[in-house]
Amino acid sequence: MAYADRNASGSRMVAIVMVALIVAGLGYVFVTGLAYQYIKKKAEQLDVFDVQDPPPPPEEVPPPPPPPDSPVPPPPTQVYAPPTNIPVPSPNQVSTAPDIPPPPPTSPPAPPAPPAPPAPPPPPPKPAKKLTPRGSPQSWVTNDDYPAAALRAEQQGTTSFRLDVDATGKVTNCTITGSSGSSLLDNTACSLLKRRARFSPAEDSAGNKMPASWPSRFRWELPKD
Repeated sequence: MAYADRNASGSRMVAIVMVALIVAGLGYVFVTGLAYQYIKKKAEQLDVFDVQDPPPPPEEVPPPPPPPDSPVPPPPTQVYAPPTNIPVPSPNQVSTAPDIPPPPPTSPPAPPAPPAPPAPPPPPPKPAKKLTPRGSPQSWVTNDDYPAAALRAEQQGTTSFRLDVDATGKVTNCTITGSSGSSLLDNTACSLLKRRARFSPAEDSAGNKMPASWPSRFRWELPKD
């Protein structure tokens, strides 16, 4: 009996749910149908709306012509001149020009530098082998060569000289570098030396003979009685 009641209540619930679904579906169809008809009706009303053209503008009436006797005055002419702004100096403003210093005095041009002195000639090369006298130089001039006039005048002194010798060893010149005080004694000494003096010439580093000079002196003394 209880089982039969439970089945009957279950079937009733299923039937109620089905009925509710059917009613909800019918209501939805009914509502959507009415909405579609309402929207269609409004659309038809919009389609039959007439648009009227705007009315034409009113025609402008031209002004009446002026009477023939009265002349038409010309329109007034106006000339517009832009305002000019003239700067007015203030009483406290004083225009000062920059002080320009005077140009410095021009100094006279410096005199040209004197030309450099010519370079001295190079010294003669030093011989590798010196000038050598042949024989005894004391025998070239002796007191036996005293000039007679110098003896009578009792002249004596030392004659200093320099002999210039060429590459062959021959004396080419005699120069008095210190006088004895008697030109006769000096000239006699140079004359004797040119005839009697003989030398072996000097040589350079390559063995070539070269000219050279030979300085010396001789003392003239009066013979003692």
